[in-house]
Amino acid sequence: MPVVRPFSSFCEGNSHSLSGIPEAKAFDPFALEREQMVREQIGQRGIRDRRVLQAMQKVPRHRFVPLEQQAHAYTDRPLSIGYNQTISQPYIVALMTEAAQLKPESVVLEIGTGSGYQTAVLAELAQQVYSLERIPALAEQAQQTLYALGYRNIHIRQGDGYQGWPEHAPYDAIVVTAAPPTLPPLLPDQLAMGGTWVVPVGEGCQSLLILHKTPQGLIQKGSFPVQFVPML
Repeated sequence: MPVVRPFSSFCEGNSHSLSGIPEAKAFDPFALEREQMVREQIGQRGIRDRRVLQAMQKVPRHRFVPLEQQAHAYTDRPLSIGYNQTISQPYIVALMTEAAQLKPESVVLEIGTGSGYQTAVLAELAQQVYSLERIPALAEQAQQTLYALGYRNIHIRQGDGYQGWPEHAPYDAIVVTAAPPTLPPLLPDQLAMGGTWVVPVGEGCQSLLILHKTPQGLIQKGSFPVQFVPML
């Protein structure tokens, strides 16, 4: 068994890879709610990627919210996870994941681990996920949840998302889960040629941008109105 370092060993510039044995399968009282969520909130609203739908069906969203919020885990809205942060609406998670166009061999950078829910969905589709979280307590909590669920292909680092994680670049996709006022200037260099950048941008009125990296530069392929917490 690998040795798991306590989260106190995390610091700026250090990272931790999640590795462990998945929990034994048990009765899931939220299975029907999750199935309804995928069918009504996601599938009927235009998400067509079969792998994305399967990932949303598999990942237990109720495990990524506080206990007092679990009864609302599969409702069509964001929920508070503390520290003035939220877990995104399920449809937005599915939309951003589908937009990232992930393949089984993809390597992804996520800016904003939060509770780890989007991280888990990405990990269901990609080979490796590198995730940055600014708030130490959220990074610790996400680490514990993802480890307990048995994810082996997620690497969490507590640090500044504006700097990215250049050591593991280039990434096939970059997914940002908080809204900067303008595009962070260092992240395009960490995106692979042909890769996809999914990022909400703006103050007040925000747009979710879907950008593709080409030899001519970043090309916008889509834009949707959204409301995310600000990226700090």
